[in-house]
Amino acid sequence: MPLLAVTVITAVLLAWCVLSHRLARWSITAPIAMVAAGIALTSGSDPALVFDFGDMAGFEHAVEVVLALLLFVDATEVPSGAIRRQRRVVVRLLGGALPLTLAAAFLTALAFFPDRPGWVLAVLATVVVPLDLAPTAAVVRDHRIPARLREVLNVEGGLNDGIVSPVFLLCVAAAAEVHTAGDDYAEAVLDAVGAAAWALGAGSLVGYGAGWLLRRSWAKGWAQPAAMRLGVLSVPVAAYTLSSALGGNGFVASFVAGVCIAPAMRHMPENAVEMTDDLVTLLTLALWFLFGQIVTDEFWDGFHLSVVLYALLAVSLVRIVPVLLVLIGTDLPLSDRLFLGWMGPRGVTSVVFGLLAALELRGGSGGDFISRVMVITVLVSIVLHGLSSEPLARRYARNRRATPAPTA
Repeated sequence: MPLLAVTVITAVLLAWCVLSHRLARWSITAPIAMVAAGIALTSGSDPALVFDFGDMAGFEHAVEVVLALLLFVDATEVPSGAIRRQRRVVVRLLGGALPLTLAAAFLTALAFFPDRPGWVLAVLATVVVPLDLAPTAAVVRDHRIPARLREVLNVEGGLNDGIVSPVFLLCVAAAAEVHTAGDDYAEAVLDAVGAAAWALGAGSLVGYGAGWLLRRSWAKGWAQPAAMRLGVLSVPVAAYTLSSALGGNGFVASFVAGVCIAPAMRHMPENAVEMTDDLVTLLTLALWFLFGQIVTDEFWDGFHLSVVLYALLAVSLVRIVPVLLVLIGTDLPLSDRLFLGWMGPRGVTSVVFGLLAALELRGGSGGDFISRVMVITVLVSIVLHGLSSEPLARRYARNRRATPAPTA
């Protein structure tokens, strides 16, 4: 990345930080600001900035590392108390609504793009389904939203993308066979399963081992707080590199490591994951800026109405209907079920999955197709979910004021 680009990205970030409180009134989050800046500075016949993604291998590894750190932080920040309190709802969402949403995204893609190979559409479904609360992060911190709903979104957002990751890898492996005119799907799927198994082993080994060491070290007073933060940062890096060296998938290993180390982190300093979290925030914001150029490139030759319609369905009914179905019989009122169904923003995980799929399937129309649909889906989600978060919070606040206090 050119040094000038780094300067521009940091300047945009600083400007957003200075005005963050005022911009929050219009639901302009840091990711939205970075995307807007990226589009503005990379568009036109003579753009101010141009990013060259020529080194595909290096770019792919960089994207994977960003995803690895993101999945690790998501896994470690899922509050265990919230899982226990909201177990019934979370199990229904992850065990019922998530598979149904994947199936709905695939069937909808099949209806809109019948000429595309089935495995390519399966990859597309795994790209457009994962949640990312970053574009609407204010929702999970807004106390006008009932605490129960915020807890459910926190838990689902932390685990959703990690659960989809192995499915994404399996579908990409099979789609790559279609892309190369091969027909040995079984071998491709077995290779993907083997990579997932190595990732599971490496992530478990690093996560449990590092968690045990860091917990004992802190309990005995052997480590300083700053060293604990560095120690936690080393865990996803070690899981990623070990898994990759063994032939496994690095970002799945990092997610597994985060799940395994999470219980030990409750006995460490509260800010132990802050350094990793801050690094992830910076890297993902840089990725959002690069996403601006991807948007520019995809829109340069126009876009198809079918892609826009699919994106609109993907961020709305494709999730809302499964969520409403699986939450039948719970004590959540219909308004809360609709809120959980609607509040499923797409973000960095979809961007990274889409980029990785495009890189794996490059040289044909499959990769370009997935990249184009991903771009439109994420843009639609940023606009719709970003703009609706503040009105939804105000609605809950009005309902709370209108509800009479219980009498003694």
